[in-house]
Amino acid sequence: MYVKVTRKGQVTIPKVFRDRLNISEGDILLVELKEECIIFRKPKLPSPGEPVGMDKYREILEELEEVRRNWR
Repeated sequence: MYVKVTRKGQVTIPKVFRDRLNISEGDILLVELKEECIIFRKPKLPSPGEPVGMDKYREILEELEEVRRNWR
């Protein structure tokens, strides 16, 4: 499947992919570059109320901070 890049560097994620991954407007995605591939994925966050250890909490915060840095 092909997508077109706009002059602002934006691409549209095909609806079939958005539906399958439950991606909605306003969702934050983690973007990674691996060799010649651009990978978009939803950050893995715990469900509200799910207990997490401090290490997992720090990992989540670091992942979100990376998303924020790359967003700008």
